[in-house]
Amino acid sequence: MPHFIIDCSENVVRIKSADDIMKEVFDAAFSTGLFTASEIKVRINPFAFYNNGNTLNDFIHVFAYIMEGRTDDQKGNLSKEIVSKLASILPEVPVISINIQDFEKSNYFNRAML
Repeated sequence: MPHFIIDCSENVVRIKSADDIMKEVFDAAFSTGLFTASEIKVRINPFAFYNNGNTLNDFIHVFAYIMEGRTDDQKGNLSKEIVSKLASILPEVPVISINIQDFEKSNYFNRAML
């Protein structure tokens, strides 16, 4: 926990490698001080087929899932750090966005909790 799932147009991973993009998201999340390195999980899904506002403009959208308990300011800063980092390494990508959703402690469970 947390999970950062990056959706993007396939061309984005031609501009910058998937590993580089995931590292930037990882580093930006870690830099906020909200998570330890071992907690952060990042995945990427490049899409060959998409409709982006009736265009084929490149895009990146990060879906962030974090454990509840962070303030709105902390989540806002996390969002800004990730979008800023991605915009700096991919200035040619016109659409870069993120949304953060909270996991509820009451209904989250994983194998390590068995």
